[in-house]
Amino acid sequence: MVNPIVARSLDEIRFWSRIMKEHAFFLSLGFTYDQKQLIAEAQHFIDLFERIEEKLSRLTVNSEPRLVQAFNNEVHQAAVAIWAYKRKVLGMTLRCEIRHNNYPLLIDHISREAAYFANRLKELNAGVLAPKPDDIIKENVFFLKIMADHAKFIGHLLDPSERKLVDQAREFSHDFDQLLYQAIDLEHMKPQSKTIPLLDQMLDQNRVSVKSLRDFKKTARELIEACRIKSNIHPLLADHTFREAERFLEIIDLYEATLENV
Repeated sequence: MVNPIVARSLDEIRFWSRIMKEHAFFLSLGFTYDQKQLIAEAQHFIDLFERIEEKLSRLTVNSEPRLVQAFNNEVHQAAVAIWAYKRKVLGMTLRCEIRHNNYPLLIDHISREAAYFANRLKELNAGVLAPKPDDIIKENVFFLKIMADHAKFIGHLLDPSERKLVDQAREFSHDFDQLLYQAIDLEHMKPQSKTIPLLDQMLDQNRVSVKSLRDFKKTARELIEACRIKSNIHPLLADHTFREAERFLEIIDLYEATLENV
């Protein structure tokens, strides 16, 4: 019988390790030619997460739980290390010690994802498979902020002449800001598990908006890959944000399954 903690651990590492590796790559693209030390550090993390992916390929859902737990600890250390690197770069940026082409919000954004990844590994090693109903709102606040940020990045990286797409990105930014504030308000109200209809409603509403954003990202990715729109968006970044929207939809399904078992 498959151990659910093992299966979930490998799934989280498979998804987020690739994301972490790509973050390091995107940061390296944004540095200037003379920021060689920061570029070298980014390459270190690219190499580190590639080694993690290689180790991951040798594990399966039937692997010994103790081996996966040890691997979780190893990857947790890597996630914490890249989080510290991202926060260092953000601090240097905000103090105007360095100037480059990575938005401060983008650096903060990717550091939040590293913190989330590290925390998930810690939870899994503690035996926490999925969030409790009372924690689902907090999880949605995290992902809604991620989606809102994506819309803002897309809007700012598109060429200004792509007016229709820029307007669409701004509309998504506004939509997800509203969903985020709504979720934050609900989180402050601290609903208990007996208010599950409210949580169901939130998940249903979020799913509709995430699907729309996911489809927008998919179209943008295809247009970028075909060189049919003008932008500063790397094709890998377009695919990166698409995969994160897909991930949020998967997690919404996981949350709903959790509520059904309450």
